[in-house]
Amino acid sequence: MSIEVKEVKPFSAETAENHEDVEKIWVVKAMHHAETYFKLISSLDASKIRLTKVDDEIYADFKATFPEINVASLNEMDDFKTDAAKEKWRNWIKKFEAKVQDFNYGTLLRNRAAEDYGPDNTFFVTRVQFYAIEIARNKEGHNSVLSKK
Repeated sequence: MSIEVKEVKPFSAETAENHEDVEKIWVVKAMHHAETYFKLISSLDASKIRLTKVDDEIYADFKATFPEINVASLNEMDDFKTDAAKEKWRNWIKKFEAKVQDFNYGTLLRNRAAEDYGPDNTFFVTRVQFYAIEIARNKEGHNSVLSKK
């Protein structure tokens, strides 16, 4: 009996194929997370919500690294999508790889804190970016308006 051994190439995200079924499952999970989170912040005092074990560390580091970001009303392009912003975020995210479970999961984030998720108020970020923005919104009272509606 002989076994044929094929060369295994290293995985590369740049050349990997997207599989439609996997993408659909991922979108469903992201939507479920968004719906659950919105129900939470619109029914409880958001300032009392803790999203991770390291909320205070995430908040302090985020505010020190990104003092220019207005968390109440994000500018997707300027705050996240420019080459400079992407590099700055990449370096920041690395600090939390070992500290935040599922730190790089794709997650929906609202552009404007005072509004629900919707096609013109949502974009994709990593889970730790979501935490940074939403922890800041909760601590600074930007999500409190939702529980009063």
